[in-house]
Amino acid sequence: MSKTGVAKATKMVLVSASLCALVAAAPAFAHHSGAMYDNTKSVDLKGTIKEFNWTNPHLTIVVDAAGPDGKVQSWDIEGGSPNTLVKSGWRKSSFKMGDKVTITIHPMRNGTPGGSFMKAVLADGSPLPQARPNGAEAPRGG
Repeated sequence: MSKTGVAKATKMVLVSASLCALVAAAPAFAHHSGAMYDNTKSVDLKGTIKEFNWTNPHLTIVVDAAGPDGKVQSWDIEGGSPNTLVKSGWRKSSFKMGDKVTITIHPMRNGTPGGSFMKAVLADGSPLPQARPNGAEAPRGG
């Protein structure tokens, strides 16, 4: 094979490998999109914890709370990564089924009952620690 042929073949292999890497990475980028949430709005949900799933890549919370029409419905809420939240003081036991809670979310754009977790206040009035950016450690000695 000539030098030109080897160069073309090498270029073709590199282009193909790059395309494969981009296609393989696409689901990760799609997964981390927050486009389904309306980050310009917040909704306070006063309700009861129905489910709390402490799983990677994001924890999920299901809260039974009244919707805008006053009827109780289950709200599916996505939170951060347990790996990050534990550094802010969260634990697998932060919520238990049946706990009364007020959770603030960015609601779903399409109006379905759900959203992205912003903050929570437990029944005793204590706030659940908020996640710190970039997984920074929680302050010590408090």
